[in-house]
Amino acid sequence: MDKKVELRKNTANIPSTANVLIEALPYIQKLANKVIVIKFGGNAMIDDKLKNNFARDVVLLKQVGLHPVIVHGGGPQITNYLEKMGIKSEFVDGMRVTDEKSIDLIEMVLGGLINKEIVNLITSHGGRAVGLSGKDGGLIRAKKMIGEGKNKNFDFKNTGMVASIDPSVVNLLDSTSFIPVIAPIGIGEDYKTYNINADIVAGKIAKILQAGKYVVLTNTTGIFDDNGNLIKSMNAEQVRQYVKKGTISSGMLPKVESALEAVSAGVHNVQIIDGTIEHALLLELFTDEGVGTMIRRT
Repeated sequence: MDKKVELRKNTANIPSTANVLIEALPYIQKLANKVIVIKFGGNAMIDDKLKNNFARDVVLLKQVGLHPVIVHGGGPQITNYLEKMGIKSEFVDGMRVTDEKSIDLIEMVLGGLINKEIVNLITSHGGRAVGLSGKDGGLIRAKKMIGEGKNKNFDFKNTGMVASIDPSVVNLLDSTSFIPVIAPIGIGEDYKTYNINADIVAGKIAKILQAGKYVVLTNTTGIFDDNGNLIKSMNAEQVRQYVKKGTISSGMLPKVESALEAVSAGVHNVQIIDGTIEHALLLELFTDEGVGTMIRRT
């Protein structure tokens, strides 16, 4: 092959690569030194390639001056381990009912296996991560969840809600090169351990840290209208109407409820994105088009 032809072939993608970097610049500048709360869940936590891509993306965020805070779920893994123990999973309004037999195992899976795997993945890509349970440093104080609406007074047992958050340990880590990775386990005034929905925890943390951005990685492309079309952007009132008529239901409810609380408290916007798309996090944060559904206050 002629050397000039070979050179042109090898450099053909340089302009497009440069354009991607140029497109990212204003977003990097806008989000520099801001907290980015990321709810990590869905199939992105199961597929090895997606997990590694996510860890690499988070390291990049920290490297360019953002402060990622990761709150992870673990529903499929928990269900799998409970099944191995002969324990059937029960859900009400998209929330897991956690009995006394399950809570120790759930704490082990969330605070041990999953949390440490994410920390190890980030470390393997050159980052510095610290795994935290909500019980560490009094980070998450919990209270017992009691059903509302059609399930009023339903006993969710050891499933909890967030009573309060002390962000001291997260702020300390954010001020350094470390990346906090948080398991959604809290401790109550009764000193019981509570399993808390990760979407709820992430939304509360985004609220109290006044995050520059709150991103929810899940198994769906975003929120769809009644005709099955992806909605690119919604305000809080539109979301409430979709919940009221049942278009948004089941496992999506905790996600949008946490999003509504975050934007009402001053978080600029919340993005629900498909974690099965490679590098979805970077596409959302650093490109003009973005991905998924944006929820804003007005």
